Amino acid sequence: MSVHNPDIKRVTTHTIQELKNKGEKISALTAYDYSMARVVDAAGVELILVGDSASNVMAGHETTLPITLDQMIYHASSVVRAVKRALVVVDLPFGSYQGNSSEALRSAIRIMKESGAHAVKLEGGLEVKESIVRILSAGVPVMGHLGLTPQSIYKFGTYAVRAKEEAEAQKLMDDARMLEDIGCFSVVLEKIPAALTRQVSQSLQIPTIGIGAGPDADGQILVLHDLLGITKDFKPRFLRRYADLSTIMTEAIAHYVDDVKARDFPNENEAY
Repeated sequence: MSVHNPDIKRVTTHTIQELKNKGEKISALTAYDYSMARVVDAAGVELILVGDSASNVMAGHETTLPITLDQMIYHASSVVRAVKRALVVVDLPFGSYQGNSSEALRSAIRIMKESGAHAVKLEGGLEVKESIVRILSAGVPVMGHLGLTPQSIYKFGTYAVRAKEEAEAQKLMDDARMLEDIGCFSVVLEKIPAALTRQVSQSLQIPTIGIGAGPDADGQILVLHDLLGITKDFKPRFLRRYADLSTIMTEAIAHYVDDVKARDFPNENEAY
């Protein structure tokens, strides 16, 4: 059972910072729709990310690149309507912030106004500094994202672990400090060596949230459908499956089909 603190009525960016200050780990998960977000929120997760991973999980795309700002706002609105406690962070999708800080600000404001979300997340370090500063200047909380940045998959050409070489590790450390200095409230570290995660987390005042980055981040995040075993083909080392819902759901639906074919459903008690 969850051990979340019931006294926290609404998780804010301040709450997330307090958890790091107290040495309490932060739990985070993705959600993309109303029904699932209600379950995640009720289970006690502190932070819900409406990830651009919706492009993969909900729409079946190979990468996160195709999802649009309008689609992210749709998913975020659905999640926000469900959530009573968790902090809701929304990914700025590919093309909505890179290279144009005015466009980045417009995108972030649309997400906040039209979905009711509490913060935005965007990938990258120094190269997107201007966009982050512009968004922060409007009072919109920003979460950073370093390491493996899936929107840059065609640049990297692989989903392999990042920052194993000294130069890239140093850049990541510099970028993390920069994100803190300009005012980001947190930073996601994805698929980097555990030792580097420890180093970054210890050197920053703001919380780090890890995915495939070892145990020493201040919090952890997974894609909900991976954790629940709804997706079956994705099997990275860092993923722990807490259920096998794909099998349970398939068996339940097959049972329903059998009952319909056998004229067993609906029975007398299920008719009016």
